[in-house]
Amino acid sequence: MRKLELKFLNAEGKVVTYSIDHPAEPANPETIQEAMDTILRENAFYSTGGDLTEIHSARIVERTVEEIELQSFLRLI
Repeated sequence: MRKLELKFLNAEGKVVTYSIDHPAEPANPETIQEAMDTILRENAFYSTGGDLTEIHSARIVERTVEEIELQSFLRLI
């Protein structure tokens, strides 16, 4: 699954990450920048470390999960 991660700094100087599942592809840097600017300007999100103060970064993250099939054995005690 691919996610768009929007990273901001909060009032404590800590990085706060918001993830969006299944982002539109290909990612448009200008649109992402505008959205992040709006989030800051409108003070749209809150973090436990205070208000978001600036944009840190944005990235697409892809996570691949591969299940391993195991046989189930009953243990006798």
